Amino acid sequence: MGLRFEELKDEQWKFVEPVLPSQPETGRPRADDRRTINGILYVLITGCKWSDMPEKYGSYVTAWRRLKRWQKKGVWQEIVERLQEEAYREGELGLDKAVVDSTTVEAKKGDRK
Repeated sequence: MGLRFEELKDEQWKFVEPVLPSQPETGRPRADDRRTINGILYVLITGCKWSDMPEKYGSYVTAWRRLKRWQKKGVWQEIVERLQEEAYREGELGLDKAVVDSTTVEAKKGDRK
């Protein structure tokens, strides 16, 4: 069974919001961050095309651009690191056990065609 999308709850938003870049002081105010993040998460979790993102999350183009911009700035990495730290503090993440899964496939010998 795949993941089911749920919008960010208030507690989750309070965790994410401080990591986001602040609004620019000049120019047009950017689209609402929480709404945009919910749109980004919707697409990433459901696997739908960006153009199929529900309109209630704003412009899919804005969401896609924000995802890319924040990737370049390291925003998503910082969110993941904060989540890991919080989970470790709460005892929900242990580093004493790990599961590694891999698949090995023997390559055929000879020329590639």
